[in-house]
Amino acid sequence: MKKVYFIGIGGIGMSALARYFKFKGCDVAGYDKTPSELTAELEKEGIHVHYEDRPELLPAPGEDTLIIYTPAIPAELGELVKAMNGGYRIVKRSRALGEITRGQRCLAVSGTHGKTTTSTLLSHIFTQSGEGCSAFLGGISRNYGTNLLMHERNTVVVEADEFDRSFLQLYPEIAVVTAVDADHLDIYGDYEHVVEAFRNFVSQVSGTVIAKKGTPIRPCDTPAKLYTYHYNDPEADFCALNPHPDECGNFIYDLKHPGGVLRGIHLGAPGWVNAENSVAAAAMALVYGLDGEAVKAAIGTFKGVKRRLEVHVNSPRLSYVDDYAHHPKELSSAISSMRDMFPGRKLTAIFQPHLYTRTRDFAPEFAKALSAVDKLILLDIYPAREEPIPGVTSEIIFRDVTAPEKVLLRKEELMDYLEKEELDVLATFGAGNVDRFVEPITKMLENRL
Repeated sequence: MKKVYFIGIGGIGMSALARYFKFKGCDVAGYDKTPSELTAELEKEGIHVHYEDRPELLPAPGEDTLIIYTPAIPAELGELVKAMNGGYRIVKRSRALGEITRGQRCLAVSGTHGKTTTSTLLSHIFTQSGEGCSAFLGGISRNYGTNLLMHERNTVVVEADEFDRSFLQLYPEIAVVTAVDADHLDIYGDYEHVVEAFRNFVSQVSGTVIAKKGTPIRPCDTPAKLYTYHYNDPEADFCALNPHPDECGNFIYDLKHPGGVLRGIHLGAPGWVNAENSVAAAAMALVYGLDGEAVKAAIGTFKGVKRRLEVHVNSPRLSYVDDYAHHPKELSSAISSMRDMFPGRKLTAIFQPHLYTRTRDFAPEFAKALSAVDKLILLDIYPAREEPIPGVTSEIIFRDVTAPEKVLLRKEELMDYLEKEELDVLATFGAGNVDRFVEPITKMLENRL
């Protein structure tokens, strides 16, 4: 390829592919609906990005031109219509990633939550140990400031996304399954089809599958060797023994594995949920053949992933954490982790629901998860790729929340509301554009210190 054009270039997975093709010397450009910090970084790296639907900006079709699109793009978008009907070679993001990983030692991290932190930590372990790997990540590594790592070694770490059954384009040597929960029901219809897709995914793994204990992955589902892992269940093949937080909420534990016990692991990022993800990443690294002490040392220097329990302000009287959680299970895990990090303090959570379908399908579960905070500030639904569904608003979550305090706001009202609010520990949660508030909230809170 000489020219690669992206429709939806600002997505986290799409931007990693754009950086990859730029690294390979291609002429890379693309469209996205909205400017963001990520698209600004791409532009700084020499990738042209525009924000209006302009089909005339597509390169001319030819054997040296490839169009890559994300299924999150509306089918009626003019650029996509032209690409589909204009004689172009055009593939989905998942197909492009699958082709890139063919012929490499592919280490894939799948799961309805936990995969971004686990894959980012795994790539950090490989990098810090000196083994090296390339990596396509679903978040921005705080160690490296990017979602793409490149290395000459024929080993690649990828986040295996279940959305649109994308992960079925991958044929890994080693794979982790972090969770199999009901999600993306607009794609799958019901939980049984989610399970079926994950079982199909592990059937494509050639070497080893490491599944979280309790997930519906069975030995008969895969030709690979099947291990289990868990945060603290000693019956799992890999687990954390005696996990406990230090004064900053970073967990210390001994790792039980089939070859023995790796003692004194001290995770560099806070929260028990990150400790659980580190067990999965360590399991993959050890199965691959990396040295245990090198794995332990790398886990200790891991800084985490942007928007995954990312601490922006931290003092005894005022703290602020931002997290990508947008599924009830993710919210429960993040809130529980923050209770460990800030024991005895008042937790105020701002949550922006993501997608009308997800809100409709999981409203009671969202309400239950959010009831665990001391005060909830609930925003309007972020629609992303979806049209409104009659009767589906944030109110169907809000009415069942039993937190001691709760308020329903439009996002335009948020900053004025927070200016007047007495705060102790504040958290923002969501996969929409709630991240646009991180910088102004951080500045506002720093001015109070």
